[in-house]
Amino acid sequence: METALTKLAGVRHPIVQTGMGWVAGPRLVSATANAGALGILASATMTTEQLKRAVREVKSRTEEPFGVNLRADAADARERVRIIIDEGVRVASFALAPSRELIAELKDAGVVVIPSIGARRHAEKVAAWGADAVIVQGGEGGGHTGEVATTVLLPQVVDAVDIPVIAAGGFHDGRGLVAALAYGAAGVAMGTRFLLTSDSTVPDAVKAKYLEATVKDVTVTRAVDGLPHRMLRTELVASLEGAGRVGALAQAVRRAAGFKKISGLTWPQLVRDGLAMKHGKNLTWSQVLLAANTPMLLRASMVEGRTDLGVMASGQVAGLIEDLPSCEELITRVMTEAAHVLATLPTTAG
Repeated sequence: METALTKLAGVRHPIVQTGMGWVAGPRLVSATANAGALGILASATMTTEQLKRAVREVKSRTEEPFGVNLRADAADARERVRIIIDEGVRVASFALAPSRELIAELKDAGVVVIPSIGARRHAEKVAAWGADAVIVQGGEGGGHTGEVATTVLLPQVVDAVDIPVIAAGGFHDGRGLVAALAYGAAGVAMGTRFLLTSDSTVPDAVKAKYLEATVKDVTVTRAVDGLPHRMLRTELVASLEGAGRVGALAQAVRRAAGFKKISGLTWPQLVRDGLAMKHGKNLTWSQVLLAANTPMLLRASMVEGRTDLGVMASGQVAGLIEDLPSCEELITRVMTEAAHVLATLPTTAG
């Protein structure tokens, strides 16, 4: 199936595996690429040296195009951009809008730039700055998310910009792909669905929690870091939501002490990170402390398998997913179902 996305990224299928921190590593990305979709390597949880090694590992596993996801606000964003360019990575995606200068630097080197956005005005801004496409995530998507459903946000963005739009938030099968195409999208991006594959390195105990979840078990909470965050309802989430200010702060300090040992950060570094996050936001100190440790909260689940201690970001589609196919099996299934749906759509008499 050829769309503006497949032509832009050089892939066979209009499907993107999103750059999930601690999840989208070389094994998942290369498996996605070899199956004909666009795999995105998550770099925010890597040092620059780890990123370089990860990119080279993906290249050793596949000859197909792939991408790297960056945080535009990272202090070393320009260094990471240079790695992408020097290593010949096809696509750069961004969790936050990159600057006009970063976009220009990447495009001058022949790299395709695809920021993720959550509002029409953000899409208009990055399109005006030269972005090649956008991933638009509706409220059904996992992690930090907005309030507008994909079915409302997607057509708004499609109508507002003249670059390819990739739909994210609520997609897991061929019917969803056809629906997104009908709205005018060039393809779909999926996170939770790729997390729940046999190629994902997420521990089996964590995958089991996702598979057990119903749609009602996927919630949006501000209790973790003060921002709307879609995740599985867990012991951590319930305890934070049920605690008062004093209790929440005590929990945050206790958990931060544990994460401090894992991360190697000092207390002054944690406090400094927390102050930076508190600036301009109405957060409690417990939220500040947890926000500074959000990457470690995710790591606890996605790497260490601590479902009792960590955060499990999740799209609402977790409640609909029941198996762990390989990336090859998943993508083949999605494309086969999409072709069947398109072939059986009723035609207009005339």
